[in-house]
Amino acid sequence: MDYRQMPAILVADAPGLDFLNSIATPVDEPVDWIGDGEGLLAWLDQAALVPRTVLEAMRVQSTAAELDEIAARARELREWFRVFVRKRKGRPLLAKDLRELAPLNQLLAQDQQHGEIVANASGGVTSFELRANRRWQAPESLLMPVAEVLARLVCEEDFTYVKACEGPKCTLMFADHTRGHARRWCSMAICGNRAKVAAHRKRLREQEGGQV
Repeated sequence: MDYRQMPAILVADAPGLDFLNSIATPVDEPVDWIGDGEGLLAWLDQAALVPRTVLEAMRVQSTAAELDEIAARARELREWFRVFVRKRKGRPLLAKDLRELAPLNQLLAQDQQHGEIVANASGGVTSFELRANRRWQAPESLLMPVAEVLARLVCEEDFTYVKACEGPKCTLMFADHTRGHARRWCSMAICGNRAKVAAHRKRLREQEGGQV
């Protein structure tokens, strides 16, 4: 199935997990939203990780081969980090887990950001804010906001509540921010509804089997 035929799945309640969910099987066939360079640009746009003006500039100043190469690196990053998350979901992170994050720290070290003081005016009152700006000098810079949301997932989410959807064929993960942490499905409209239908059919079969 072509990723261009459907919007990206952004249901994880955590951008870092949404990145892991950029490959999924929403219906019958697997879809990889970052299967090539154009797919990466489209996914970054839908996830609101990179300004649209930057994406348009990258599309103009970069070759298709260059963007495809960055998409391949993004897929490698995704699959490496998926292993890290799947091994540790459902429990708090430990100090020893930091050793496994060396590749992510190496990527973060390549980021080019600078602070800028900007003015905000509201109700006749002016306040100043220190805003972080990123230098988008090459296609490689497109990986920086992805690395940042992965790092924020590690630093800001309680991995105790990072879960995999209970749908039998679903590969999506999410951060359970619900009261009581009782979330079971990536989406009630997708896997939750499928589970309800399956349970209903099972009850019908059991009732029919019990009749003489």
